[in-house]
Amino acid sequence: MNRKIAVFGTGYVGLSNAILLAQHNDVIAVDIVEEKVKMINSKLSPIADKEIEHYLKEIPLNLSATTNGKEAILQADYVIICTPTNYDPVTNYFDTRSVEQVLNLVSEVNPKTQIVIKSTIPVGYTQNLINNGFKNVFFVPEFLREGKALYDNLYPSRIVIGSKSQTAKEFASLLVEGAIDKNAKVLYTNSTEAEAIKLFSNTYLAMRVAFFNELDSYCLANNLNSKEIISGVGLDPRIGEHYRNPSFGYGGYCLPKDTKQLLANFSGVPQTLISAIVESNTIRKNFISQLILEKKPKTVGVYRLVMKTGSDNFRESAIQDIIKTLLKNNVKVIIYEPSAKRKTFMGCELVENLEIFKSTTDLIIANRFSEELKDVGNKVFTRDIFGNN
Repeated sequence: MNRKIAVFGTGYVGLSNAILLAQHNDVIAVDIVEEKVKMINSKLSPIADKEIEHYLKEIPLNLSATTNGKEAILQADYVIICTPTNYDPVTNYFDTRSVEQVLNLVSEVNPKTQIVIKSTIPVGYTQNLINNGFKNVFFVPEFLREGKALYDNLYPSRIVIGSKSQTAKEFASLLVEGAIDKNAKVLYTNSTEAEAIKLFSNTYLAMRVAFFNELDSYCLANNLNSKEIISGVGLDPRIGEHYRNPSFGYGGYCLPKDTKQLLANFSGVPQTLISAIVESNTIRKNFISQLILEKKPKTVGVYRLVMKTGSDNFRESAIQDIIKTLLKNNVKVIIYEPSAKRKTFMGCELVENLEIFKSTTDLIIANRFSEELKDVGNKVFTRDIFGNN
């Protein structure tokens, strides 16, 4: 079945879904940034993702990009909303204005089209839309990794559809059709349950990160071997050897905001664990900052702002809070981040030349170690024990 689909937002979620669906459907990707639109139309990826880059260049796709949202919606069978929803600490709520802008545009241009929300939203948001007249809308959570977004759609761990309608089942079939692995489990729920699945999934991952980070903090404080202890703990098959590598703290676009939103959704519900997960991350970053300050460095070099190898996204990266603490303590900080198209970041100089970066610092901090730092390993501070993300 060939469908006309408009995808709003060309970040990791939007662009990976647009490419997945454009293998068998006519897809228009919509973004407000003209440069990103030009790149996509030139078969270039505006984000770092090996599979996205390959598919844009090498795989036949019925994909175009535009800044004209009205034009994209006009003939669309589906409008997929993948716009950013940042967490607002003042309101304790996701900022959903970008989603609402698309919803209003659909109401104006093509009110009968099906709307699929893939932006992360609070629990109960979709049902509230339905109660207020948006009948053709359902939520489909996204489970992907930055830098591996298209891969995780081609080989989905699971597909959760926040509706049990025939239209929702058709949309699920479009996702399966575009995937290489056709055997992913498909779960149909109501949208509110699907929203909760998204937030609880990411909060569980944050909890696992926080657990191994606190284990590592204990080892650092007591001069114990973190690698040996984590390896021993992971030998229990109920715990496993995955997703256990310590870090400076969980970060990125999803985990910090999703944990805070879930905590806000717990208002009036007894809990201690969700609060502890959020608090643990702050404590870890403060602990790491103090360990760095105890070394009394004059110039600290920050090797990469990104959270993960293979990603170019450093929104909400844990290392930013460490930089703030160092600056408050009058430590000079310089940064090596080749994906940042600027001269300064947080008031710190960005150094483009790696060799100059290495030679002008007396301590280098790296959330994830790289072979590029091997020759100066004696002055690198990292908690990357297993050499993976």
